[in-house]
Amino acid sequence: MKKYVCETCGYVYDPEIGDPDNGVAAGTAFEDIADDWVCPLCGLGKDAFVVEE
Repeated sequence: MKKYVCETCGYVYDPEIGDPDNGVAAGTAFEDIADDWVCPLCGLGKDAFVVEE
């Protein structure tokens, strides 16, 4: 699965880890995260993320 990076703060969402502190289980693809999820570092929405290259 692809990793996604927040263009604003650099936080990397890794689907192998998920975001357990915010209710996203390990193994959850970025596309499957709820639309109201926000970056745990800067608070921006999913639209601030791009595929990590």
